[in-house]
Amino acid sequence: MENVSERIQLQSMQSIQSTIRKSENALAQMTQKGANTTLIEKRLKALRIGLSMLEHVWQHKPHPYTSRDLTEARSVHTGLMPSIENSLAKAKEGSPQRTLLIRRIQALELAVQAMDDLMKEEHQ
Repeated sequence: MENVSERIQLQSMQSIQSTIRKSENALAQMTQKGANTTLIEKRLKALRIGLSMLEHVWQHKPHPYTSRDLTEARSVHTGLMPSIENSLAKAKEGSPQRTLLIRRIQALELAVQAMDDLMKEEHQ
């Protein structure tokens, strides 16, 4: 995790921040329509934890999350991967959408790795 280039670090954090903003907007719209928001709230929490883990590893920022929080967030992150990879397979080569999806996958993978590393440290 420490050997990730600054460019990739920045892109990964920006990707998760963008996904958080999109999820917050979706949550607001769903709330307004009276739709069930349980899933989007769970994903939003997981994304915030993922961003916090990247900031913890790369910027040495403290985080308030428990091992249980990390385990749940990790599960949500890995659960998102198949649908993103599916979208990536359909995206046109060289398109901005494809670039966005590649960065999102990379960001989620790095967040999962950060969670795994942190949980290993806690169990030693």
